[in-house]
Amino acid sequence: MRFIINQKDLSKHINIAQRGISTRTTLQILDGILIETMKDKIKLTATDLEISIETFVNCEIVEEGSIVVNSKIFGDIIKKLPDAPVNIDVKNNNINIKCENSEFNIIGNPGEDYPDLPVVIEEENFVLPKDLFKNAIRQTVFATTQDETRPSLTGVLLEIQDNIISFVSLDGYRLALRLIPTNSNINLKIIIPGRSLNELNKILEDREDDITISAAPGQVIFNIGDTIVYSRLLEGQFFNYKDIMRKDHKTKVVVNRKEFQSGLERASLLAKEEKANLVRLNIMDNNVIIRSNSEIGDVHEQLDSTQEGENLNIAFNSRYILEGIKIMDAEEIELNFMGSLNPCIINGVDDDSYTYLVLPVRLAQDDF
Repeated sequence: MRFIINQKDLSKHINIAQRGISTRTTLQILDGILIETMKDKIKLTATDLEISIETFVNCEIVEEGSIVVNSKIFGDIIKKLPDAPVNIDVKNNNINIKCENSEFNIIGNPGEDYPDLPVVIEEENFVLPKDLFKNAIRQTVFATTQDETRPSLTGVLLEIQDNIISFVSLDGYRLALRLIPTNSNINLKIIIPGRSLNELNKILEDREDDITISAAPGQVIFNIGDTIVYSRLLEGQFFNYKDIMRKDHKTKVVVNRKEFQSGLERASLLAKEEKANLVRLNIMDNNVIIRSNSEIGDVHEQLDSTQEGENLNIAFNSRYILEGIKIMDAEEIELNFMGSLNPCIINGVDDDSYTYLVLPVRLAQDDF
């Protein structure tokens, strides 16, 4: 096999393929990237058998063939080469890499030894702008659980119903829901592993062109143009989240999002992790008072707000409430309460496209 390729193009696509390689793999060949010639391109393939990536790069093919090359060594070499054409020549699994005055010789493995990717028969597909999809990942994947005893909650539910795409994640303490309208008429309900979405998010560029998402039994496929990402789907039933998305509230408060976030961040400086990062909120008479204390002192923050309904004392883990507010885009947000023991539901004002729900910490009223 022999080909000549632009250094920057090759380095970029090695970086994409490396997202499919797990540090925990027990199969040595899966540390490698399979390189195959395809007409006027090469295809780079990487997989850990849960997520698989194929990415295509234009180049000049001199002689066809395939090779498996160690991902880290190959990636580090190409990254350090000058921005100039790279000549790669493979004979008997020996890989010769030349670029201007640099020359490397490394050993690879036969392409035939690389495992075949599963054959996927696509059944349903729909299209989304990349920037919208990237934003939906950013606003939901952080709320998945790391607890592998609840495998379905380690992923994000993607549901399409009545021309609305819902992205839902929850971990038992908070829930994130992003809604995107679609022209697609399909009905779909799949759970995508959080890790797959995190890796996909690193590959996606902030552009308005489209990504095609296809579902198949046990698999989902993301077609980004010159790159295709395959991910295994998670099995099991997702929590029926609609039951806890109540519409009735006893207290509704509107605050400036950045001022509320800054107040919580300052209050959390004295909220200790061993005490669940506890912050107390007193909602009274169009004010939100945020307090926390530890053995070294206490903090008191007061914000103006617009309040409807009864006064309320409620406590939260500051980390959980902050993580949801930080990724919201709205300038003003609504905090909706149903007493001090029920979840707080947060939306942007006049914006139902994103909803964040967080459970309170139970405290006796004397502790406020």
